[in-house]
Amino acid sequence: MIAKTFLKETKELLRDGRVRIAVAIVFLLLGAATWISARQYKNVNEQYVAAKKAERSIWDNQGEKNPHSAAHYGTYAFKPKYPLSLLDQGVDKYAGTSIFLEAHKRNEAQFSAATDQTGLARFGDLTPDFVLLFIIPLLIILLGYNSFTKEREMGTLTLLKSQGFSSWKWMLGKWMALFLPILLMATALFLVAGVVLSNLKDFGVFNWGSLFAMYLVFVVYYGIFINIVLLISARTKKSGISLVVSLCVWIIACLGAPKAASNIAESKHPYPTRQEFAANVLKDKKEGLDGHNPWSKEAKLLEQEVLLEYGVDSLHQLPFNFDAYRMQKGEEHEAEVYFKHYNYLKDQYSNQSKVYKSLAAISPYLPTRFLSMSIAHTDYSTHWDFADAAEEYRIATQKFLNGNFAENSEYGNWGYRAEAGFWKNLPAFDYNPPELNSTLARNSSNLWLMGIWLITSFGLLFLSTKTI
Repeated sequence: MIAKTFLKETKELLRDGRVRIAVAIVFLLLGAATWISARQYKNVNEQYVAAKKAERSIWDNQGEKNPHSAAHYGTYAFKPKYPLSLLDQGVDKYAGTSIFLEAHKRNEAQFSAATDQTGLARFGDLTPDFVLLFIIPLLIILLGYNSFTKEREMGTLTLLKSQGFSSWKWMLGKWMALFLPILLMATALFLVAGVVLSNLKDFGVFNWGSLFAMYLVFVVYYGIFINIVLLISARTKKSGISLVVSLCVWIIACLGAPKAASNIAESKHPYPTRQEFAANVLKDKKEGLDGHNPWSKEAKLLEQEVLLEYGVDSLHQLPFNFDAYRMQKGEEHEAEVYFKHYNYLKDQYSNQSKVYKSLAAISPYLPTRFLSMSIAHTDYSTHWDFADAAEEYRIATQKFLNGNFAENSEYGNWGYRAEAGFWKNLPAFDYNPPELNSTLARNSSNLWLMGIWLITSFGLLFLSTKTI
């Protein structure tokens, strides 16, 4: 029964000209999206390598200079583009690609691709994730909306009942006939992406395990959509009604639910405005040590503590340059201020993420999207992780520079210059994203939701076919 139903449904799909055209269009879209994304991925990574090399060369060849002047001169931390961003670009377009690292200030990532785009960009880009998340579910609706309703309309359901057919075998045959072409399509895309990525050298470490994990996420997503479409077809009497209801579900699940979740999360846990954030940071900075102001109350207290600690009467008697020491203490205070306020932003992000996860039960799109971005390292969590790594590097750089200034000059000697080769002693910035195991552990709730969606939808479909 299962095999006969599968063959019968497959033949009908192959005979339907609309289905052939729709599948061909989706394949063309996937091919074009993959080709465009592959070129963009290679181009961006070439720019990343060139920019990183050029910026490091500029830093290493500053010549003789005061270390604190070099701290204000600054350098850049560039965010690499990861291999699986070829399939899911996530928030990369909006999050920025580089962070300027300078003394006394933590900067945000700059030069996002979205800032260079026109208003037409709001209609979406032709990327593999767009096709995978939105277009293929539409194709599932086109292929399966009349799977059960056509049996009623053509009168074949009555004949099947009269022969005492097995409803669950009948349903499973239809499910397999609908699932197979979608599975082949997704498999072809991921295999092509894997071959392309594994042959791109020097542009990030490609991991077949991560690609397979993303592939499984989308296979489960399509299985859920197939269950929903077939469930609607089983519970409605007309193909037209089934199509309309299925399209409404697609609109709600893929368009309405994400926007609603975003609005609810933002209203419950809003971020401060840029002006409010800057004002709060400035207020806390003023309440602590300013490394450039030797006459402030905090600077005088630090001076007394250091003199008492070293048992001397004058700053000139200290075995290091107190000016550089004070500036480093000022850096540490400012770093704590930024740590406090950026942690508040991260807490708000974490709270918003909890809201998203709590609302993910209303749409299979949400946990799929979160998992896909996280595995591809194109989600906000990875961006936050990169920004934190850049800040740690900035703090270490300031300590490295102020330490040299303090150890190799005397108090009041602002004319000190480090040797031309000194700058090469600073290690280059390097960032590695979380590994797959930690990524999946962080998204355990989304994995559970995907499993619940799959089992529940399949169970409802099984019960519905029992009552046909």
